[in-house]
Amino acid sequence: MEQLLHQLETIILGALPTAIIVFIFYLLLRWSFFRPLERVLSERERAIEGTRQAAAQLLAEAEAKTQQYESAIRQARVEIYQQRELARRQALDERMRILRETRERANQMIREAKMALLRDVEQAKKELEKESARLANDIARLLLAPAAASRERGDTA
Repeated sequence: MEQLLHQLETIILGALPTAIIVFIFYLLLRWSFFRPLERVLSERERAIEGTRQAAAQLLAEAEAKTQQYESAIRQARVEIYQQRELARRQALDERMRILRETRERANQMIREAKMALLRDVEQAKKELEKESARLANDIARLLLAPAAASRERGDTA
C-alpha cells in the first residue's frame, strides 16, 4: 500500500507542473481569447437588440404612416363622393332648369297658338258674318228676283 501511495505521489508531483501549465494556459486563453470574444459577442448582442428596437420603432412608424395614408385615402374618397354628389345635384338642377325653361317655352307657344287660333276664329267669324250677309243678300235677291221679274211682267201671283 505504501508503494501505491508513493506511486500516487509521484504521479501527482509529475502532473502538478502540467496542471499549473494548463491553468496558466487557461488564464492566458481567457485573457487573450475568451474576454475579447465575450466582448464581441456582447457588442453583437447589443447591436442586435438595438437593431431590433430600431426595427420595432420603424415598424411602429410605418404602421402610423399606413394609418395616416389610409385615413387620407378615406378622406379623399369622402371628398370625391361629395364632389360627385355635388356634380350630380348640379346636373339635376341644370336638368330641372332646362325642363322648366322648356315647359315655359312650350306653354308660351301654346298661349301664342291659342291667341292665334282665337284671332283666326274671330277672323273666320267676321268673314262668315260678311259671307253670310252676302249669301243672304244673294239668296234674297235670287228668291226675290223671280217675283220682281214676274211683277214687272205683270204677273200676279
